[in-house]
Amino acid sequence: MTANRPVGFAVADPTPAPRPSPITLLGRTVTLAPLQASHAEELFPHIGGTEHGSLWDYKFGGPPVTVDELRTFIAGFEQPENANKTKLMGYIGLLNIVPVHRSIEVGPVMYRYSSALQRTTPATETLFLLARYAFRDLGYRRLEWKCNNLNEASKNAARRYGFEFEGVFRQHKIIKGRNRDTAWFSLLDSEWVEGGVEAGFGRWLDEGNFDEQGRQKRRLEDFVRRK
Repeated sequence: MTANRPVGFAVADPTPAPRPSPITLLGRTVTLAPLQASHAEELFPHIGGTEHGSLWDYKFGGPPVTVDELRTFIAGFEQPENANKTKLMGYIGLLNIVPVHRSIEVGPVMYRYSSALQRTTPATETLFLLARYAFRDLGYRRLEWKCNNLNEASKNAARRYGFEFEGVFRQHKIIKGRNRDTAWFSLLDSEWVEGGVEAGFGRWLDEGNFDEQGRQKRRLEDFVRRK
C-alpha cells in the first residue's frame, strides 16, 4: 500500500458478523416468528391459489395452487424453532448472508402482497424489526433490497423505507423463462443510526402518530427523509 493511492476507510470491526438465528422478534403491532411448514394452511388464503397468482409474478417460484404445494415450498427454508403467534399474514426473511463482509439482504417479501396486511402499520413495523435486528443485534453494515426492475410496488416500498437506489443489473436472471433486470437498493448502518432512519421509524410507529381508527397522522416519508 502506497501513500499516494486512495483506499477505503478503515472498518471499526472487520471480523465476520454472526449469522441470523431463528428467533422471535416482538413489535407493537406485529411479531416475526420462524417460518414453519405447518403454517402453510393458515398462510394459503393470503398468498396461495390461482386467485393470488399475480402475487408471484416476480418471485422465483410459485404460485402454489394447493396447501400441500405451499407446505413443500416453505419446507425448503424451514427453521427448527417455532413461536407463539396470533394470526399468520405473510412471510419475510434474510438471505444472501455474507458475514465476512457484514452484508445481508432482506427478502423474499411476501407480506407486502397480502391484502389484509398491505400498506398497514404491521407491514412497516416488520421491516423495522428486521432491519434493527440486522444492524443492532448482528452488526451488519449493509442491508440490501433487490427486486425485478418491473416491480414498481417493491421499488416504491424500498424508497419509502429509506433504502438508496444503486442501479440496475441488466439481464441479471432468467425467471420462469423471462428476462429479469434487477433493481438494487441498500441501507447502511451509518444511515440507520447516524442518518436517522431508525429514529424516523420509531417516531412514525409511535402510538401518538395514529388516530383512534389506526390511521396515520403523518407519513413515514415525513420522518425518514432521503436524497
